[in-house]
Amino acid sequence: MNFTTNIQLFLFFFVLPFIHSSSQSTAPGDVITLTKAATIGKPGCQTRCGNVTIPYPFGIGPGCFLSEWYETTCNTSVNPPRTQIATLPILEFTDYTFRVPNKVASQCYNPLGNLTEDIPTSVNLALTSPFSFSMKNRFFLIGCDDVSFTANPLQGDYTSGCIALCSTPEDVENGSCSGVGCCQTAIPKGFKFYYVSSFSLLFNHTSVSSFNPCTYSFLGEQERFTFNGVSDFMDPNFRNRTRASVPILVDWVVGNSSCSEARSAGVLACQANSECVESDTGVPGYRCICNDGYQGQPYLEPGCQDINECDDPDNLCDGICTNTPGSYTCSCKDGYVGDGLKNGSGCVKKSSEFPVIKFSLGMGFGFLAILVGITWLYFVFKKRNLVKLRQKLFQKNGGLLLKQRIMTTTGNVDSTKVFTAQELEKATNNYAEDRILGRGGYGVVYKGVLTDQRVVAIKKSRVMDETQIDTFINEVIILTRVHHRNVVKLLGCCLETDVPLLVYEYVSNGTLFHHIHGKTTMPWLTWENRLRVAAEAAGALSYLHSATSTPVIHRDVKSANILLDDNYTTKIADFGASRLVPLDQTQVSTLVQGTRGYLDPEYFQSGLLTGKSDVYSFGVMLAELLTGEKPLSMERTEEERNLSTYFVMSMKENRLFQILEPRVVREGTLEQLQKVSELVKRCLNLEGDERPTMKEVAIELEGLRKFTQHPWASQHVDEENANLLNMETEETDLYAESINPYSSIGGISSAFRIDKPVV
Repeated sequence: MNFTTNIQLFLFFFVLPFIHSSSQSTAPGDVITLTKAATIGKPGCQTRCGNVTIPYPFGIGPGCFLSEWYETTCNTSVNPPRTQIATLPILEFTDYTFRVPNKVASQCYNPLGNLTEDIPTSVNLALTSPFSFSMKNRFFLIGCDDVSFTANPLQGDYTSGCIALCSTPEDVENGSCSGVGCCQTAIPKGFKFYYVSSFSLLFNHTSVSSFNPCTYSFLGEQERFTFNGVSDFMDPNFRNRTRASVPILVDWVVGNSSCSEARSAGVLACQANSECVESDTGVPGYRCICNDGYQGQPYLEPGCQDINECDDPDNLCDGICTNTPGSYTCSCKDGYVGDGLKNGSGCVKKSSEFPVIKFSLGMGFGFLAILVGITWLYFVFKKRNLVKLRQKLFQKNGGLLLKQRIMTTTGNVDSTKVFTAQELEKATNNYAEDRILGRGGYGVVYKGVLTDQRVVAIKKSRVMDETQIDTFINEVIILTRVHHRNVVKLLGCCLETDVPLLVYEYVSNGTLFHHIHGKTTMPWLTWENRLRVAAEAAGALSYLHSATSTPVIHRDVKSANILLDDNYTTKIADFGASRLVPLDQTQVSTLVQGTRGYLDPEYFQSGLLTGKSDVYSFGVMLAELLTGEKPLSMERTEEERNLSTYFVMSMKENRLFQILEPRVVREGTLEQLQKVSELVKRCLNLEGDERPTMKEVAIELEGLRKFTQHPWASQHVDEENANLLNMETEETDLYAESINPYSSIGGISSAFRIDKPVV
């Protein structure tokens, strides 16, 4: 498979129709975890279909479900009967999730490398539905010469992929899925639609066909899949077996608002003796659960019912058990004394000559002695436990790894402050929603005000795992080694919390993406300022590539990662995906990562990251700055959908001035526009070796910028552009009238709008 074919596949998946197939089998050992209740569904409604129990808010038939999203059908034309939501087969319902059959994409090759089978796949839960793929799922790739990606063209720019390589059967390890024969990666919250496809990375399996003729990729529940090594490669029934044994887990919620909003509007679905729990799935809504000591159906009247704990033989009473709402009490029957508990003093028979006074005095003095001893022990161990807790959190959040990295690098973090958790909680008003500046793949950024009135940006990572710890330490190491006026400054970090925190300088004027594509015109965004921003960003990237002690490749250069301060000075941010390059190397091999539209095609194909990958992404961003167009837009024709292709094609067809932003054409000289456009074209070269270095880009942009600042520059601009503007006035005016600003709900999402859940 050549480079052009791979690029076509990457673009073609956005418009492929959904692959429509399903499976009836459930995984062995499935356990239904529905809340215990005498009433599962509404009275008079069917609550069983085959082997599946159907709880409200789901239901079969009119009036038996909460809304159309929860309407369930029972297909009795098959045996056993099949439970479905629309055309989506359901294997099992639980309190908060349901399981659906898996779908497996596959590609098979003969020993000559010819493709004998190519089956992509997709699953769609509908954008407006209350359903989303659980984060307990993982995207898996099984193979020895393969790359596979999963993408969601309907929800933002999320694209993720896996590369699996191996040369001999001995390379593959059973139960290990870390890139040798098997690769897995996580998905984001709120994921509703995905498309999966794969292709051979190098030799069309010709070097491994003897033990690995096929590759498989799929989304499935992580706990249900175990990689069996070479036996999985040679199993001709692997695809069907996996579909039957590894289902997809889907989260569900009710409503489309928070608990407080639903309660205020009088539409809260939670009934008596239940509480509302906010959705943590990334989809708006909530769930209802019974209070402690109650059980039943929290969505149906009369709500959850009190549990009679006294009927449970495992209750703690040694004497008389008395049921109370939500709980129970224990006491002793007449003639016995004690607390009535099995794990307490229990109940003992009264003695007619019981020494009440002596017993009371003994108990009093004994209690006082115990109290004094406990108080002393409390203060002795409190300090020790506090030290241990801080050490534990420090180690959990990568403190030891951070120390090790510092000792092995020439940089240092002596000037970086270590903040306490209390300081940052106070600065962010306990991480209030109105303090959120933005959300990213690795966490949330909050605006904070420190006690010395400094305004800062605080990055709070998501739930920590080993991969995220490495990303967190990576960003700390990179930023503490970088000192440049156009790179966001790291002020400190906090390792005392459950998740690590980074504290940056606050950059007040938002992102360059917002200024280019915002709904309102930005008066400051003149041709001169565009050149300045581009030159400052190029200078910072050039510094990262060639002026630091160890070169740094940013790996996610885009306008959304270019911040602007009060004076509209450029600040490059978000180094979570960046990589350090050893001085004796020019490239590093990594898992492909970046943003669709900006990603270097050569890097995507080879997995080899170089400084030229940043040059390509910078070229896309520079084209974006010149044209005002987004890197990817479904509103343009198929040939012009990708901005990099659109820009280069316009230059070849001698119609560049038709796609440049009118303000750029008015304010820039013909020579400047030609030189900048040629620079963009060189940056977007598909061959990395043909692109300029970041240092060359920075020098050329700085030269053009100084040209615009010359005393005679404005006069030269007027004279040189006079004829050009007079000749193209009519064409430019027509072009300006045709510009349609991007809306926040436009693009791919509106082009693929779906009103009902389908597969």
